[in-house]
Amino acid sequence: MKKYIVWAIFSLQSMLLAAKDYPASLFGIRNDGITLNTRSIQFAIDYISKQGGGRLVFHVGRYLTGSIHLKSNITLQLEEGAVLVGSLNPFDYDKHQNTALLFAQDIHDFAITGKGVIDGQGRQLAANVTANIHKGLLNDLFRNDRPEADSRAMIIYFHGCRNVLLRGVTIRNAASWVETYDQCAHLTLDSIYVDSKAFWNNDGIDIVDCDTVAVTNSYIDADDDGICLKSHDPSKFCNNILIRNNTIRSSANAIKFGTASLGGFRNVTMINNRIFDTYRSAIALEAVDGGFLENVLVDSLQSYNTGNFLYLRIGERRTGFKGRLQNIRIRNVYAEVPAGKPDAGYEYEGPIEDMPRNVTPAIVIAGMPDVKISDVLLENIEVRFAGGGNPLFAKIGLNELDKVPEKVAAYPDFSMFRELPAWGAYIRHAEKIEFRNVKLVCEKKDYRPAIVLDDVHGSKFGGASTTEPGGGKKQAVYQYKSSDNTVK
Repeated sequence: MKKYIVWAIFSLQSMLLAAKDYPASLFGIRNDGITLNTRSIQFAIDYISKQGGGRLVFHVGRYLTGSIHLKSNITLQLEEGAVLVGSLNPFDYDKHQNTALLFAQDIHDFAITGKGVIDGQGRQLAANVTANIHKGLLNDLFRNDRPEADSRAMIIYFHGCRNVLLRGVTIRNAASWVETYDQCAHLTLDSIYVDSKAFWNNDGIDIVDCDTVAVTNSYIDADDDGICLKSHDPSKFCNNILIRNNTIRSSANAIKFGTASLGGFRNVTMINNRIFDTYRSAIALEAVDGGFLENVLVDSLQSYNTGNFLYLRIGERRTGFKGRLQNIRIRNVYAEVPAGKPDAGYEYEGPIEDMPRNVTPAIVIAGMPDVKISDVLLENIEVRFAGGGNPLFAKIGLNELDKVPEKVAAYPDFSMFRELPAWGAYIRHAEKIEFRNVKLVCEKKDYRPAIVLDDVHGSKFGGASTTEPGGGKKQAVYQYKSSDNTVK
């Protein structure tokens, strides 16, 4: 996969280097930040397309626009100091499944490059959408006192495209999800900077049922999930995904896939990523809508100040559709889970929810009674956990583990079960789980054991070590309804 991605990037770059440049000013596109350039930018794209392709180059200035539609063999080149600015008027945006600033549909060999910026002005735009709903000009469910996500403009929505490159650009302030790539193939996102804390649903990057994708060398700071893989079509799935050398912060999950999991996910590799100040999980892998999730490698991960390190979940949000989650390899990880709220002080913090509970265990692996999570290896892992769990607050004793709810139809998140009876790892409805050189360190004494196994079978935990001040002779691993497991 890596060799193919390198070849695809080289081929696309060769095409781009050979393309003719057209300055935006040639088409009367103004850089004053006031003139609405939608029609002139679209004319330029259409004109360059008729010439066989080329680069539309934006030099220093602010270019105000509504929705524009990209075409094959076109590059938007944003030079340093150039800012493509989204209009504040909701009626300047088109809606094709979703509302967006930049659309691409069933096209190929195109790119957005340079050191410039795309700014969606999302907070003000969302406020104007809200005002139009109150005026009766827009119909919207307006749940939770905010417009639905598809009424607010994403910055990028690409569907059914192939040979796509984004490199170097900064993308900020979406009114909804920042970037969505749906059923695309051979997609490269390299050295991009995402800064989107303007409003709700600000996923940094959404990859939906795509094949052969590389997200590399990038920085993502988002209110919602940082990098999120989804599967909306039961007949399709995400395949051959590389997430490498990125830094991610989120007021939800840093790297997540499976909230929408109708089809599935296969062959996903995550290498040398860094995560910080993330409210929910550093890594969340979820098969909750009937799809599959398999063949995932996480290697060389650093995770600081997150609500949970690892969350694996099988659910059944669609009655009768049961997913599967198997063959997961996680190795060479350092993670810290604090006592406080990891995203405290950011503009749109994650909500205070799923209480009462003590700090959720660093690792949660939760299948269903009739569908077990299978074949998971954790190797060379060090997790430092705040500890300090208070039994007078929300205790679930080891003799009452059946009180932990199943919640198979619920929206999946690391805190959904509320109080859990372990501080290091809580594993339920699973088999063939192995810990090799896994070091769990509790900073303060906690009333809970380090590891609780509930309906876990054929697994190996002899490679786990636990440290807890004042732990004394407290049993480190507690088993319930479990069999054929190796522990110290």
